[in-house]
Amino acid sequence: MKQKQKYFLAFSTALVIAPCIAVLPTQAASMPFSDIKKETELYNAVSELYNKGIVFGTTSTTFSPYQPLTRGEAAYFLAQALQLQTDNVDNPSFSDVPTSHPYYESIAALAANGIIQKGSHYHPDASIKRSQMAKMLSLGFHLQQATSLSAPFTDFTKDMETDRYIQTLLNYGITTGTSATTFSPYTDVRRGQMALFLYRILQKNDDGFYIIGVE
Repeated sequence: MKQKQKYFLAFSTALVIAPCIAVLPTQAASMPFSDIKKETELYNAVSELYNKGIVFGTTSTTFSPYQPLTRGEAAYFLAQALQLQTDNVDNPSFSDVPTSHPYYESIAALAANGIIQKGSHYHPDASIKRSQMAKMLSLGFHLQQATSLSAPFTDFTKDMETDRYIQTLLNYGITTGTSATTFSPYTDVRRGQMALFLYRILQKNDDGFYIIGVE
């Protein structure tokens, strides 16, 4: 049975344009990472998400914003951002995600909510790609899926459903392409990029940009 999610986002107008151990915050309003420049959107994003327990560093003093994000880390970040229930969730039975895995609960929660598909493997240590990220964010936050492709990307995938997830993030202003004509769907998502994506979604949520349905 799918678990209830706190966030439901409805879009009204288009805007075209190896697992590490979590280093969780120990006190409010702290920003221990020395590898992110101050007075930048990334600094604000990581600071806010870290203090909410959504993201963690690679060490106690580094966030490693340019390091590829693993699929396990992505599951943890997204499950925390969505405030999903992670206790007593049905086991999705991924052979490479035993119940002892550090990200088992987050991965199981995403599967229970239909954000990822159940199968034989999840590949938690592999890097998550930009196209995969687009699908997880669109499904996780219930973004209204794009019905047509308007971006001028020459590297859209050959899968229409995947392309619509990419267009959806563009419509919401959550991300842009890697250039004016490319999205790079098979390029790794960086840790800093994922922090920015989540920050932008949640910030617009707080600003009342979306219609929110609780429970």
